[in-house]
Amino acid sequence: MSKTSVFYAMTALLLAFSLFVAGCSDDDDGDGGSTTDPAQLIVGTWISAGDDVAPLLNTLFAAVGGVDSIYAYFNEDGTYSVRQVNGDGTESALYGTYVTTESSVEGIRNIAIVQSAPYSADVSGIYEINTNVNPHRMTYEVVQTSGTNNTAPTAEAGFGSTNGGALGTTNVQHYVRADD
Repeated sequence: MSKTSVFYAMTALLLAFSLFVAGCSDDDDGDGGSTTDPAQLIVGTWISAGDDVAPLLNTLFAAVGGVDSIYAYFNEDGTYSVRQVNGDGTESALYGTYVTTESSVEGIRNIAIVQSAPYSADVSGIYEINTNVNPHRMTYEVVQTSGTNNTAPTAEAGFGSTNGGALGTTNVQHYVRADD
């Protein structure tokens, strides 16, 4: 084999190897790509802070300095926890389970939450995850529907449709994925 043939063979081998490595990522786990399953995109840690916090929450929590930040943890097993840090440094936490379903609007999913602590509540809403940015961003709108006259937002009516649109976008929250 000539030196030129060896050079071309090595170059082809290196190119093939670099394409193989470029196609892999830290979260490749051999599960056939479940990370692109729309139902699983919500799984992970999400943070909302500053202008991303829904204005309605800052109004509701004005007595404790508004909301500084919210950390939402959606687990693969369908459980979630939320830690809210208020402007005065106090914290609160919510726990429960969630289920997401496909809506009739591409990209927007329905979410149904059964909160178990600190009190029981049914919460419903919608969310959309933008995977075209890094880190991913989530637009999220939910409302407690049990024990209230609230009506959940719908994908068909879009974000800002809580209570038939009466709240406008004040109940719309934005999150950034923290575990990308």
